[in-house]
Amino acid sequence: QVQLVESGGGLVQAGASLRLSCAASGRTFSYYAVGWFRQAPGKEREFVTAISWSASTTDSADSVKGRFTISRDNAKNTVYLQMNRLKPEDTAVYYCAAAYLGTAATTTRSYTYWGQGTQVTVSS
Repeated sequence: QVQLVESGGGLVQAGASLRLSCAASGRTFSYYAVGWFRQAPGKEREFVTAISWSASTTDSADSVKGRFTISRDNAKNTVYLQMNRLKPEDTAVYYCAAAYLGTAATTTRSYTYWGQGTQVTVSS
């Protein structure tokens, strides 16, 4: 079992930056791929970005490329999502998810473990 806890969300103005953290406990986190997804009210959960278990591969949605960066610190059992130049359309609950020996997968069904989410609100 892997337990995931997101943090770092908040209310910011458009153009600001936030860094989300996904802290893991349980199994050896370095063997897990991690993805970030988000869900806005009334919308389906959508892929944001992901990093493979080896950190050799990342992938991002077109809507966040050039603004969001995913990274991992296995010594701290933590994956980060650096979000720059935030837009009102980035407002959502952000979830991290993990998959054992996974790739930088873009679908929710590729991940086994999920956190509870952290709210990000971007005002215009």
